[in-house]
Amino acid sequence: MGLLTGKTAVITGASRGIGRAIALLFAEEGADVAFSDLFYDDHAKSLENELSALGVRGKAYPSNASVTAAGEEFISQVMNDLGKIDVLVNNAGITRDNLLMRLSEEEWDMVISVNLKSVFNLTKAVHRIMLKQRSGSIINMSSVVGVSGNGGQSNYSASKAGMIGFTKSIAKELGSRGIRCNAIAPGFIETEMTARLSDEVRQNWAETIPLKRAGKPSDVANAALFLASDLSTYITGQVILVDGGMNM
Repeated sequence: MGLLTGKTAVITGASRGIGRAIALLFAEEGADVAFSDLFYDDHAKSLENELSALGVRGKAYPSNASVTAAGEEFISQVMNDLGKIDVLVNNAGITRDNLLMRLSEEEWDMVISVNLKSVFNLTKAVHRIMLKQRSGSIINMSSVVGVSGNGGQSNYSASKAGMIGFTKSIAKELGSRGIRCNAIAPGFIETEMTARLSDEVRQNWAETIPLKRAGKPSDVANAALFLASDLSTYITGQVILVDGGMNM
């Protein structure tokens, strides 16, 4: 018996990186997994096959989480296919980094929409289901820069800080119905996004981290597993930093 046996999890933006690691770990722990990404591409197909190989139901859904109607349709399809939703991981996110003087309105709006509005869309669609069940765990993937800020990332930092405020508010709204809502704030994690940085930048980042290394997607996935499972039934409204001590 895994920690999530009998549960169904929904994960947005899961075809790669942290989302993919969460999906695979949840499946290893017994959960059926529905995940979304913009396209049903080779990454989505590959993950779908890997999930099925673990003996659970794993299904990909092409969907734009930042569009309200698309989010509602995604959740409706999951309910038709899998019958229930116990865990929601709002993981979809993008960056469009720039200094404020060069940051365009389009770059601002795109990041806020994908990173923050998607959380509203999916949480609103899922919470109705969880209210009827009187149980559920909502996990929002924030960032260490949503806690501390970062030059050149005002749009990204604002979206991730907004996610934290949303998390605490929803925890207060839904706690009496047995629904928990928490956030994870990853620090410098080895993903395709950070792999684009130069070796010098990556090394400079590592020097600011007490553990002197970048984290792995599995480090974040382990925190998500804890929050999704019954090990954390008395934890809500919290932000767990997975950052090697970078922000303390």
